[in-house]
Amino acid sequence: MLIFRSCGSEMNHTRRFYHSGDTADLGFVIDRLLQQHPDQSLFLVGVSLGGNVLLKYLGERGNLLDSRIKAAVAISVPFDLARSSSHINRGFARVYQRHFMRSLKRKAFEKLDRFPDLIARDRLQGLGTMYEFDDAVTAPIHGFRDAEHYYASSSSLRWIDQISIPTLLLSAVDDPFLPRSVLEDVRSVASRNPKLHLEFPAHGGHVGFVGGRNPFSPRYYAEQRACEFLANHAARDIALPGTDS
Repeated sequence: MLIFRSCGSEMNHTRRFYHSGDTADLGFVIDRLLQQHPDQSLFLVGVSLGGNVLLKYLGERGNLLDSRIKAAVAISVPFDLARSSSHINRGFARVYQRHFMRSLKRKAFEKLDRFPDLIARDRLQGLGTMYEFDDAVTAPIHGFRDAEHYYASSSSLRWIDQISIPTLLLSAVDDPFLPRSVLEDVRSVASRNPKLHLEFPAHGGHVGFVGGRNPFSPRYYAEQRACEFLANHAARDIALPGTDS
C-alpha cells in the first residue's frame, strides 16, 4: 500500500505534499516491488485521488508499461479535476469540501512550522474552497503556475486513452465529487480503448457502494468487484503459459 506524503501518521519532512497528478512516488514503489519480486505479476488498485494517480501513471507509460503489470482497478476517480473542484463547491457536496479543507489546512499549518515561507498564515486561514487551496498551496508548491495549470496537467481523463492493460473504472453516477458529464466524457474516450472496462452504476456515492439488506452485515461492492476483476485476469495470466495462445 502506498501512503501519500503527509497522509501517514507523521508529516513528511520536505516542502512538498502530495497531489493528484504526482506519479513519481507510485512509480518508485512499483519499481521496487518488481525489483524485489521479479517473477511475480502485479495487479494495481487506486481509490479516489489514488485512482487518478494510478490512471495517469498507466497512461503516461502506455505500451511501455512493464509487462509484469497485468491489470488495474480505479474506483471513484475524479477524472477531471477542474470540474470536480467546481462541483464539490455546490449543494450537499460542500459538506465533503469542508471536511477536506479542515484536513488540508491543518496539514499546511503544520508545514508552516518547518517552512514559514510556504504561504502567509493569514492567507492560509482565509482559504475556503478546494480551488482556493489548490491555487494558493498545491499548485505553487509543486511547480504549477496556478490551479488551472495543475488541474489540466494532472487530470487522468487526458491519459486514459493510452492505457494498455485491462483496467476497470468503477464510479457511481451519483458521486458527489463530479458532475455526470465527466463520466460521459470517460465513456467517449473508453469507446476508443478496448482495455478500459466501465461500470457506472446509478448509486454508490464516492467510495461507497454499500449494499445488503442487513445494516449490521453490509456488502461492499467495490472491494468485491475489484477482487473479482483482478482475480479473473490473474487466472488468465496463470493459464497462458500452458496454452497455445
